[in-house]
Amino acid sequence: MANLLSKDKQIQTIAALAEGASIRSIERMTNIHRDTIMRLGVKVGKGCARLLDQKMRGLSCRRIQVDEVWSYVGKHDRFVTPEDDADVGSVWTFCAIDSDTKIVPSYKIGKRDIETATAFMNDLASRLIIESNFRVTVSPRIRSRGNCFRCRRGLQPSRKGLLDRRRPIHSRTKISCSRICVA
Repeated sequence: MANLLSKDKQIQTIAALAEGASIRSIERMTNIHRDTIMRLGVKVGKGCARLLDQKMRGLSCRRIQVDEVWSYVGKHDRFVTPEDDADVGSVWTFCAIDSDTKIVPSYKIGKRDIETATAFMNDLASRLIIESNFRVTVSPRIRSRGNCFRCRRGLQPSRKGLLDRRRPIHSRTKISCSRICVA
């Protein structure tokens, strides 16, 4: 039989994780093993992702800002060997935020390539209420200049750079627009 945490312990643990406490410090504070804390964090994270996917639909956001954040899994790219798993190394979190309400309607975690960026932007576009006179479209011409999407009213492109589908995108190349004006 599994040893289950009480609701109070679960709430205390998740609150500490949300506040930014480290897993080992939570382990010391609550006397809960770090593997249990990790499993609880994964369980709550999957629940949050399901909730985001269900509820964040039909949004009437006026200004969406899109950005990406770099991190790594396991080790930095310079230490990755060909024998390592494909998931080891750089990982990027693509994130969209509404400038007015501060909600995050969409995010995507993956490699920094055009396929991940396109999937992210398509997911974002599927969550918005788009008027009949407004379209978000993929444009190969914009893609080759370093931007993924263009909108009819007010795309403000960020730094430009060349993209090559066969190689990872250089870290100084912006692959997303800095602002999509929906209004």
